[in-house]
Amino acid sequence: MPTSTLTKRLLAGAVFTGLAAAALCIVAQPAAAQQGQPKAAPPDFSANQAGWVTMGGDLLPVPGSPKPITWDPAHPYVPNNVGKQPTYRIADLTNPLLKPWVVERMKKDNAEVLAGKIAYTARSSCRPAGTPAFMLIGGFQPLFFLQTAKEVWMVYSGDAQVRRVYLDVPHTANPKPSYYGESVGHYEGDTLVIDTIAQNDKTFLDNYRTPHTEKLHVIERWRMTDGGTRMEVMLRIEDPDAFNEPWSAVQHYRRVSQEMQEEACAENNAHLFDYHIPVAERPDF
Repeated sequence: MPTSTLTKRLLAGAVFTGLAAAALCIVAQPAAAQQGQPKAAPPDFSANQAGWVTMGGDLLPVPGSPKPITWDPAHPYVPNNVGKQPTYRIADLTNPLLKPWVVERMKKDNAEVLAGKIAYTARSSCRPAGTPAFMLIGGFQPLFFLQTAKEVWMVYSGDAQVRRVYLDVPHTANPKPSYYGESVGHYEGDTLVIDTIAQNDKTFLDNYRTPHTEKLHVIERWRMTDGGTRMEVMLRIEDPDAFNEPWSAVQHYRRVSQEMQEEACAENNAHLFDYHIPVAERPDF
């Protein structure tokens, strides 16, 4: 089946399930209305083939919260296409959030990158990003949503990484750590609230290669703004073994209307540089 046809069917199905969920809310409204608390339909993040592109590669600070990790003032980060020689991100290790072992590990990584090492990113290495780093890899290829009454799927079209959020259920008693952990969520009016635990320690928190432990706990609040043309994600991050206190951050997306394209992440990535892309021990077929 052509990719564009498959994509249209997937997105059409997402719209249908969104309408079905809205219909269920309408059916349930009379009883709620009798109590004076009508229930609104959940937000539809996927209508009209909507995709969402990040508006920055760093987590942004939130007033009143400790600041996220950013670049070292002695080594300013220079992105591509600004008329200057681009650089890799070198972390500012004076951030008071960081535990001593985190500082030591990042200090070693900073030194290796400054000495010529290619700075690791999940996107260039074709590895799962984990969250919140998942929200930093969509600068060119959009993020798409598939919403049903029981689940929300977030599909990053760059290499088809998928996050699965299970709605209106509690966390399991002892979830096994994995790259994206266990995400449960619910709607609060126009906002999708996601609670994620049980991520393994094989990912980094951001593009500054900030490590974390399996105690990482992330709460996200996704909502559309500016008449549905923008998306805001408010984050609360807690890891008592990596950070001295919980902290908050924000990421923004802009809406685009385009079909989901199929892309092979690992194609030609080792042509000029070694990004340490994982290689299978034996052929699949």
